[in-house]
Amino acid sequence: MDWEIAPLLSDPAAWAALIALVIMEVVLGIDNLIFISILTNKLPAEQRKRARRIGIGLALVMRLGLLSTIAIIVTLTTPVFDLGFVGSIDDHGNPTFETAFSWRDLILIAGGLFLVWKATKEIHHTVDPTPTTDVLDKKQVVVSNFGATIFQIILLDLVFSIDSILTAVGMTDHVPIMVIAVIIAVTVMLLAADPVGNFIHKNPTVVMLALGFLLMIGMVLIAEGFGVHVPKGYIYAAMAFSALVEGLNMLSRGAQARKAAKAATGTETH
Repeated sequence: MDWEIAPLLSDPAAWAALIALVIMEVVLGIDNLIFISILTNKLPAEQRKRARRIGIGLALVMRLGLLSTIAIIVTLTTPVFDLGFVGSIDDHGNPTFETAFSWRDLILIAGGLFLVWKATKEIHHTVDPTPTTDVLDKKQVVVSNFGATIFQIILLDLVFSIDSILTAVGMTDHVPIMVIAVIIAVTVMLLAADPVGNFIHKNPTVVMLALGFLLMIGMVLIAEGFGVHVPKGYIYAAMAFSALVEGLNMLSRGAQARKAAKAATGTETH
């Protein structure tokens, strides 16, 4: 790995790699941002902004920390054990999934399982919300919820950060480019956190769509952990198409609401 930055300033290939890596890191950060937005929206309104700042700040710290130990991070792809059997065979005679697992694989599987569990739990809560009950010490409950939220953000930050850094390693050998790309990507996440969180909070149907995204991302992480590569382009294309359809539905509902309000106003004037 190359840590020198001066030769990169006049290298067009380095600038091209930086732009490509920034775009990739921003796209990968969408998953993290959606998860943080959904978790923090369950907190009291006055705590949401602080929780988002802490969550995204921790993501930056983790990624820069991982870059400082990049020699160790690269070894996470080395298999640590092998189950010793081969799964089903595809048409070309290759196993459809790996039986040798590295620390990266195990982290992705654990993170994917956590994401599937959390998304399923949130969907259940959204469909069948738990009735509120009187609490003797509400301040203690709020602190507990805030701490639990930050803890869950830390867990997923770790998974997304390792995936992000390993992706960066696959795109360039220059650590300064990785550092700059990570800082820019996290800065974009920081600027987008409040608008995205507020938008999700104000549109309940978007919450369900975002939870569906998290379920899909969780399953993709599990598949990646088992060596089944799922092209990211397919995932983000599906997310973009779903978001477009939901946007059209929101426009339709808005138009109907305005039409109903106009009709009601006309009835009142008569």
